[in-house]
Amino acid sequence: MSGHNKFSNIKHKKEKNDAAKGKIFTRLGREIAVAVKEGGPDPNNNGKLRDIIAKAKSQNMPNDTIDRSIKKAAGDADATNYEAVTYEGYGPKGTAIIVETLTDNRNRTASNVRNAFTKGGGNVGTTGCVSFMFDKKGQILIDKEEYEGDGDELMMLALDAGAEDFNEEEDSFEILTAPEDFSAVRETLEAAGIPMAEADVTMLPQTWVELTEEQDLKMMNRILDLLDDDDDVQNVYHNWDE
Repeated sequence: MSGHNKFSNIKHKKEKNDAAKGKIFTRLGREIAVAVKEGGPDPNNNGKLRDIIAKAKSQNMPNDTIDRSIKKAAGDADATNYEAVTYEGYGPKGTAIIVETLTDNRNRTASNVRNAFTKGGGNVGTTGCVSFMFDKKGQILIDKEEYEGDGDELMMLALDAGAEDFNEEEDSFEILTAPEDFSAVRETLEAAGIPMAEADVTMLPQTWVELTEEQDLKMMNRILDLLDDDDDVQNVYHNWDE
């Protein structure tokens, strides 16, 4: 979930993920299954699968677990077919929230997502009601503690590979790309041995909403926690300035 201090949020997610790796691996397994069905099981010929494998490794998903997920998706004609469904809505004080899901039961997922919004005092809106407030970008975060190289050299490597922007934070570097250029930039960095804390196509807010009332903070966290607990939910984006 995005915020101004992007890397602190990534670290927070990592810590949370350590306590719930099974859930994270389940979600990654669904992404792998969808990518295999769309483009085949060979990552050399399936760019989307290559990106998901890299993401899975960044989440410390074991190689044999990744391989099993690929083989299962490729070899099981009766495997579950997951459908990508995106929901948009509002949290406290009009905060914008986008929820990406992979589901085999639209009714169940829609009910669960609506329930999460309702319990947090928000509401699900129509398609497009908040997505115009976000920019779809490839985002790569590099932990300065893990990268011993020169920042300027990293910037030039990323820009030469097709990145749009390069930002230096206190504890990290951020590389932004157009969605269609993300794979090429990520693979260039990977080939150069650059350690990536996170690399994914994401939705970045154009503006931020501050929540100062205790009740608003409580309700916003309620929505996010309920969505995080739902196995159908893959990603949640919002413009709450945490």
